[in-house]
Amino acid sequence: MRPLVTLFIPLLVATTFIGCGSDDTPEVPSQPTPVAITVSFSDTLNVNGARTHQFNVERAGTVSAQVKALSDQAATIGVNLGTFNGSTCAILIAKSDAVLNTTVTGTAQSSGQFCVWVQDVGKLTAGLDYTIDVTHF
Repeated sequence: MRPLVTLFIPLLVATTFIGCGSDDTPEVPSQPTPVAITVSFSDTLNVNGARTHQFNVERAGTVSAQVKALSDQAATIGVNLGTFNGSTCAILIAKSDAVLNTTVTGTAQSSGQFCVWVQDVGKLTAGLDYTIDVTHF
């Protein structure tokens, strides 16, 4: 009888612990939802001219530039997104036929200094007032 008791007790203990556990899924903290930042740049674009506007991106994500206002609503301009090195805008995405409400969109792979470069593409006959909205995270 003794060998049977010796075998039975460890088996009883093992099956008792198998039933212990938790069905609760551990809670994983969620990342906060990034908040979009919109910056408006307004200026005057001269015939054959260009303007650079720089901005800082705080985190990777979508970057867009939209033509929000033009003093000549039929005007066509160039709207370009790029990285800013402190003195120049290195163009990464170019749109040479932007009109009112045109949006240029790209993705910032990391935080850093970026720029929107607005230019006359040879179609202006007089100065043009404009507003560009840049949205990023």
